[in-house]
Amino acid sequence: MKLPDALAERDGGRIVLVVLDGLGGLPHPLTRRTELETAKTPNLDRLAAGAALGLHLPVAHGITPGSGPGHLALFGYDPLTYDIGRGVLSALGVGFALEEGDVAIRLNFATLDAQGRVTDRRAGRPKDTENRRLIDKLRTSVRAPAGVRVFFEPEKEHRAVLILRGAGLEAELSDTDPQETGVAPLRVEARSPAAQRAAEVLQNVLDDARRVLVDEPVANTLLARGIDAYRRLPSFKERFGLHARAIARYPMYLGVAKLVGMDAMPIAATDEASIETLERDFAAYDFHFIHFKAVDSRGEDGDFGAKSAAIEAVDALIPRIESLAPDVLVVTGDHSTPSALRAHSWHPVPVMIASAWCRPVDTPEFGERACTRGELGIIPATSIMPLALAHARRLAKYGA
Repeated sequence: MKLPDALAERDGGRIVLVVLDGLGGLPHPLTRRTELETAKTPNLDRLAAGAALGLHLPVAHGITPGSGPGHLALFGYDPLTYDIGRGVLSALGVGFALEEGDVAIRLNFATLDAQGRVTDRRAGRPKDTENRRLIDKLRTSVRAPAGVRVFFEPEKEHRAVLILRGAGLEAELSDTDPQETGVAPLRVEARSPAAQRAAEVLQNVLDDARRVLVDEPVANTLLARGIDAYRRLPSFKERFGLHARAIARYPMYLGVAKLVGMDAMPIAATDEASIETLERDFAAYDFHFIHFKAVDSRGEDGDFGAKSAAIEAVDALIPRIESLAPDVLVVTGDHSTPSALRAHSWHPVPVMIASAWCRPVDTPEFGERACTRGELGIIPATSIMPLALAHARRLAKYGA
């Protein structure tokens, strides 16, 4: 028997999953409080006083997760079983119609100096309009290798997507992003003999893109990451009987939601507009995933205060979510992004499940230390969906 799928019932309460991307943090050296503990969050703290609290591990102890694995785990899909490259998620997120076997690559526009060394892995985070201009230039001028169709798609800021479609293309390829500055981009390498042709195709496309972008003052090259081939996953409806939708301002997160069969809502311009989307047609869905990105971005910037402020901005929106009266409200992150590290980390992530069926601790705070005292303990992130289903009274009893 596959659990919880075999016990999922079609009737029950409505679930909202609120994801503050990169929520977990580390204590400030002076105050010894994390970004979440430092933030003034009266609404989250009030909820926490009557909720089940804990910490979750997106993958495993000591493993730093990417956003794709982190979200798959929150959705109840073991990221070690469903190992999906970021390129596929980004392609789905921007609405590209992937076909089985397509090889999708996540791209960064980046800056090279005269010696061919990376000076900015994000090309100054260009505006979306500039991103689209650069993509149009690539679409017009990059030459497709024989027997291969090449598609460039804009994503957001410095990020874009490349899709390769053709016979005999395998996706076991290495990234070209060196993950640091002051060095040259890496060359594409095949990780299996069957992927050698795909490695040559991708390197040719990247080399030609560099030729096309050579006259650009900032975004003069592409870095490739998260390479994978598309394959279909069992859907939320098939597994849990849930009619689900996703609300996010960044295409990649819509991509991972679409991969598991959620309806992707149009991208909103602001977080407040995302809440307005949630408020529309709320009763038409059993499960709502709503994503907030700024918390992670400020953590990656290394700005402790700005990350706390981003958490406070989401806290201010919580009453509007509560006013919709979901039966279960889950608040968590997909991974930790401590501002001290300026990157994702392996630290467990705070999680709160608010429903009528909780065993709360007597704490007025939603934070890392309060969560260590909660009834959930430290759990795999894949346990959050079974718990949400149980709190929504959507799981049958196991056994006689």
